[in-house]
Amino acid sequence: MTNRAEGRTGRLVDQAKVALHSALQKRNLDLVRNPFPVQVATAMKWLELGTVLDIGGNIGQYGAALRASGYTGRIISCEPLSDAYPHLARRAQGDAGWTTLHTAVGSESGEIEINVSANSYSSSILPMTDAHSLAAPGSEYVRSEKVAMTTIAEIITSQQADPARSLLKIDTQGYEGAVLDGAGDALARFAAVQLELSMVPLYDGAPLFEDLTARMAAAGFGIFALEGGFGDPRTGRMLQCDGFFVRNDLMPDPSGQF
Repeated sequence: MTNRAEGRTGRLVDQAKVALHSALQKRNLDLVRNPFPVQVATAMKWLELGTVLDIGGNIGQYGAALRASGYTGRIISCEPLSDAYPHLARRAQGDAGWTTLHTAVGSESGEIEINVSANSYSSSILPMTDAHSLAAPGSEYVRSEKVAMTTIAEIITSQQADPARSLLKIDTQGYEGAVLDGAGDALARFAAVQLELSMVPLYDGAPLFEDLTARMAAAGFGIFALEGGFGDPRTGRMLQCDGFFVRNDLMPDPSGQF
């Protein structure tokens, strides 16, 4: 009898683990099987960075993943969507080192219209292409809303952030170029930058992998790490990845001399 009860308990635990794993995957929080947040947290510790500018915070997935990976420094998360921002704010509540700002970030301050996707995290200021919507059913736009917009330069000033000790993370679904424009001369002073890099046009007018890597190289950054991301399940082709860039003068020596 005890063995049968233990067997049932074990099965229930296994089922709960599967359900939790599935839920985490859907929210980009599969920390056990996806070590990239740990890699980022490790790099930030080695670089002695104390601040993350989390541009495109959505419901707080990135910040939560960094916290779970051991990062204890400051997080400044920006999210424009009226549906997503309350979730982000609740997630950061009680964390004295996590500031949330209800705003979009771009090349200039003001107001702008954003397209809201059915899955929230594919929302973008730019029009979505068929390459994206066909590869990710459920990502199509369902409405639009006007949102406030600021710039990286303004955030640095208002939040008293030091780019030299900060990671600039941008997840804005094709709008990365405009966000970088809004950093101005401060871009070259950041210690590290994390960007979404698209291999094919997923949003009309968005810079592609080669455009952004060339721009970062011109600003004095090299590729530190890449993470495979969004792919087309119909073909297996990678459509987008995350690139982690570090300023060349801070890059570790490959010979092991740190």
